Amino acid sequence: MIYSMTGYGRASAVMDGREITVELRSVNARYFEYTSRIPRSCAFLDSKLKALLGSRIARGKVEVSLTLQNLEASETAVAVDMDLARGYQQALRDMSEALGVKNDVTAGLLARFPDVLVTRQAEVNEDQLWSDVSAVAAQAVENFVEMRGIEGEKMLADITGRLDTVESCVGRIETLTAGRVEKYTQRLYERLKVILEDRSIDDARVLTEAAIFGDKTAVDEETVRLRSHIAQYREILGSGQPVGRKLDFLTQELNREANTIGSKCQDLDITRIVVDMKAEIEKIREQIQNLE
Repeated sequence: MIYSMTGYGRASAVMDGREITVELRSVNARYFEYTSRIPRSCAFLDSKLKALLGSRIARGKVEVSLTLQNLEASETAVAVDMDLARGYQQALRDMSEALGVKNDVTAGLLARFPDVLVTRQAEVNEDQLWSDVSAVAAQAVENFVEMRGIEGEKMLADITGRLDTVESCVGRIETLTAGRVEKYTQRLYERLKVILEDRSIDDARVLTEAAIFGDKTAVDEETVRLRSHIAQYREILGSGQPVGRKLDFLTQELNREANTIGSKCQDLDITRIVVDMKAEIEKIREQIQNLE
């Protein structure tokens, strides 16, 4: 199957008292690029998520978003540093006696001093958390790949249709160029008859000129290569493998052969066909830039 590089996938589930949500987004990129938005407490999951995605995605700039919401007891515990609180209390008492002011210390006041209240994260079973997150992430990846595949099939249909058009243009060029040397030779004879009137025509010179003309304007090699490139294009599209980078090279070759034909042939009808063919090749190029 052909896959687009742009896509979106999301999955969510409640597991072990947590609501876990994973979202994936991707845009075009030359290679696989990974970025993430993950809670700091789950930083150890980052490399695992990257490996999971890398096993299914060949190209594209992919952003992963992971959110965790605890639905049961809080994983954060609050404790009091009693020694520090007593230290602050004694310091305030000493200051009250030394300055002769009222000592109105309360628990609320002590709690405002730095580090009296300490928050601690509860112990997390990393293996269990990864097992839960990976299950949700795997479903998000499936949804993501499915969307990429649907978009890729649409692009495949478009590219295939345009390849057919390019191949049709090649056939029209082959038809128009067939017998061009003979027609040129006949026109040359007719022009020389008018110019030389009753004088004899040097057949050898005419044939030499016709041969030179044929050599300069022959596009047989170019049309053969175009047909070969088109056949390779279809073979790669049907391979079921990531195709973007391979087709990028072949598209350049298609365009190069079309340019060569345009520069060799001065025939107006052929020039028009070459323009149409290059327009189709450019549209194909735009499509494959988004293929994985």
